[in-house]
Amino acid sequence: MRVDLGNALDTVASPGVSRDVLERLDERVADAHERIEAGREDNEHGYEALNLPETTDTDEIRTAVEPFADAETVLTVGIGGSALGAATLAHGLESEVDAYFLDNVDPEHVSVLLDSISLADTAVNVVSRSGTTAETLANFLAVRDAMESAGVDWTERTFVTTGEDGNLRNLANRHDLPALDVPDGVPGRFSVLSTVGLACAAIQGHDIDAVLAGAQAEASRLSGSLFDSPAYAYGTACYALDERGAGINAMMPYAESLETFAEWFAQLWAESLGKDGLGQTPVRALGATDQHSQLQLYRAGPRDKMVTLIRPTERDDRAIPETDLPGLEYLGGQSLGTLLDAEFEATEASLAESGQPTVRLEIDRVDEYGLGELLYCLETSCVLAGELYSVETFNQPAVEWGKRVARGLLGGGDFDEADSLADKSALVVE
Repeated sequence: MRVDLGNALDTVASPGVSRDVLERLDERVADAHERIEAGREDNEHGYEALNLPETTDTDEIRTAVEPFADAETVLTVGIGGSALGAATLAHGLESEVDAYFLDNVDPEHVSVLLDSISLADTAVNVVSRSGTTAETLANFLAVRDAMESAGVDWTERTFVTTGEDGNLRNLANRHDLPALDVPDGVPGRFSVLSTVGLACAAIQGHDIDAVLAGAQAEASRLSGSLFDSPAYAYGTACYALDERGAGINAMMPYAESLETFAEWFAQLWAESLGKDGLGQTPVRALGATDQHSQLQLYRAGPRDKMVTLIRPTERDDRAIPETDLPGLEYLGGQSLGTLLDAEFEATEASLAESGQPTVRLEIDRVDEYGLGELLYCLETSCVLAGELYSVETFNQPAVEWGKRVARGLLGGGDFDEADSLADKSALVVE
């Protein structure tokens, strides 16, 4: 895992950060590192997530999913952190077992998906720490109904990933379903390296030990200096650039397999750091596709953003056939990988020439080990940034407020927050 801050320095970019500022911030990084290590040692809420490379029991995961070794499809029913980590791994790695995710309650999408897969050949993983998440349980009830209508015994095709108590735990006990525990001290958006993110990968046949090994490699590089730790270097750079006006962080991987990773990052960054009027706004882009759309804004628009460019340095390649079409001869004999690398370098150079700050992140390959490195690095970057902002990184009060409004509207309880809808103003144009 490599982080290059060169194009974020103030000698190149505006807004930018100077080497002197980074060295002064390094004293705060040392203090933050001590706080993080103390939190890890005491298994404090949130900080416990950074211990998952060592504490996650992969044998337990493999045992739980063993009854579904014949599955041709795995369907994860969850929302937010209960699905995005697993989806990042599933979409980043090739498998003969298809993976789908019900992480929204759009009725048309749910119906189309359930009608398009063979439920008899599907393993269903219902993921909710509390066991009360409205969207997850509503979708699961729809899945169970579809299975019963198709003559499939849902109890033979379902397992749950949940906390010690709650509706899902009770359901698992009642029907003797396989069940995995969600670690108590790990918020959902930090749970990819736990049972929550790895069960789907295990059913797909991926090497979940290698995922954790990649994460452990990054954990071993944490130190009291940002100049020795890629995770701390990235988190510090994002914080410093935000303080200087780069309040938007465009995450732009140059690998189709990392598109969902950018979505995972957006939740991690927004939900963890968006507190007390602080925090960067994450946006998602995909190289080279968005060079033909968003890049125009990043290069020539308001100077309020940074761009994070990610790429693997090794990948399978495909040759571009020779051609005699006028003007295209230069492409013949090249490869798609060479072209994508050229697009990456061109984007980076274009942004640097315009003074737009960028940070480059590189992994060797998009494989289990590389994804473990990347996921752990960004999680730790987020925790470090939270320390620098002095925000409560591991809570999400705004999210919980919205949940209470929705439950109140549905008759799931008496919540004062739901009364706010009575104050809604309207300006309707028809």
